[in-house]
Amino acid sequence: QAVLAHQLSGPKWLEVLLLTALLRDSGRPGIHRFCTSLQTDSPMVSLSRPLARVLLLCGLGSAQAVSVEIDAMKHDIQQITMSNFDGVISKFRDSAVSSLWFFKGDNKADVSFLDEYNKVAADLKGMAKVCAISCTDWPLFCEKQGVKETPAVMIYPTNPMPAFKYEGKMESKGVLAKVARFIPDFTTKVTKENVDGFITTDPTKPKVLLFSNKKTPPTIWKALSSETVFKRTVKFGFVSEDDTDIVQKFKVKKFPTVLMQRGSKAEIKETYSGDMKFTPLKDWVNLHSESGMGDKVAGAGGGKEEESIEDAKPWLVQEVPELTAKSQGDVCFKGEGLCVIYLKEGDITQAETDMLSGLSKKFTSQLSDRGAKMKWMWMNLAIETEYKTLFEPAMLPSAVVFNPHKRLRFTKLDHGEDNEVEGDEQSLTNLLDKVLGGDARFKMVAGQKLPGWAKRDVKKTEL
Repeated sequence: QAVLAHQLSGPKWLEVLLLTALLRDSGRPGIHRFCTSLQTDSPMVSLSRPLARVLLLCGLGSAQAVSVEIDAMKHDIQQITMSNFDGVISKFRDSAVSSLWFFKGDNKADVSFLDEYNKVAADLKGMAKVCAISCTDWPLFCEKQGVKETPAVMIYPTNPMPAFKYEGKMESKGVLAKVARFIPDFTTKVTKENVDGFITTDPTKPKVLLFSNKKTPPTIWKALSSETVFKRTVKFGFVSEDDTDIVQKFKVKKFPTVLMQRGSKAEIKETYSGDMKFTPLKDWVNLHSESGMGDKVAGAGGGKEEESIEDAKPWLVQEVPELTAKSQGDVCFKGEGLCVIYLKEGDITQAETDMLSGLSKKFTSQLSDRGAKMKWMWMNLAIETEYKTLFEPAMLPSAVVFNPHKRLRFTKLDHGEDNEVEGDEQSLTNLLDKVLGGDARFKMVAGQKLPGWAKRDVKKTEL
């Protein structure tokens, strides 16, 4: 007994021998005296887990009650060692947030904290590294990290922010909130002013929009935007329920809703129908993320800010685009078809956009088998004053149908002798029926030269 007690911190085979002897002699009167001596002897400095369990059987407590056991089959916590700390946490400090729980296997407070910490690991699975290390097995490492008592949690934000000790309540809610706070956010707050630029900039990158009844992007959305591959290949936008113009524009009826637009003209639209959880969302986005690879051009210095291959062209994705100096080629004057131009003194409203979009679909269907084509747009005559002089509308809003091919000519909406006919859906329908029926009278553009376009201040939208 004395020899064994003295050798407890020795080679593993001695511990196994002791374990075997104790199990064999369990129930004999001498075992009680032996266990009692083990509780008071001092040579036992560090015990392995198998031997610790034996001592627990000797009356030092129940194994289930005072032992921290992290089981990979039951827990989402990643247990690490001193040897792989750098490979798991330090190596990824540039891109990933991590937390590390320092525990002692026989500490009741750590045993109680196990389930709480595992809730953090489950909720942040795939979004952050939630790890643990045993100070029983790696006391020098814990000492080096300044850990004197357990449970203790260190949080490692992305560089250059330094690691720090969590000081709040040792509960899942507090730890989760603290870790989530440091997950990088590469999402774009999409507004009425930047939505079209967001959709059309970087055409090779899919654009994924979250419509939410929350005011700020949730943790899942931030984590997706900062995922190692996605932050280079996909653009994530966030739209609040309060941005009614955008909600109406995308015809969103419920929250949360996730939409994706992709293609060179953002012509492919898809609505996510799976669970609003990180892993299934990541798998769905990942189906299209590779299309964004290699769409950046580096400057000669190599360290310059990346630039898009082509400038934003918001008119390519607008249902009814505005006719301006920049858009006129794509929208009207190049390509086939007649241009239906809705004339306004100021900005177009969503109701007017919906009306024109509905008419576009109606007449596109009627013309599908006739080989004719109509392109729909609007013009702000408060800015494009030279076109107001050209078209001379009797009242506003109004409309013209412009033929930009061969000979430049147009016909305009008839508001009646007393301007009693408003520029609405019915009068526009009548105008188009006259054009398609061959009854419209077209007026030639003087000198066969378009008026000058207004020069607009270019406001660079920060995306």
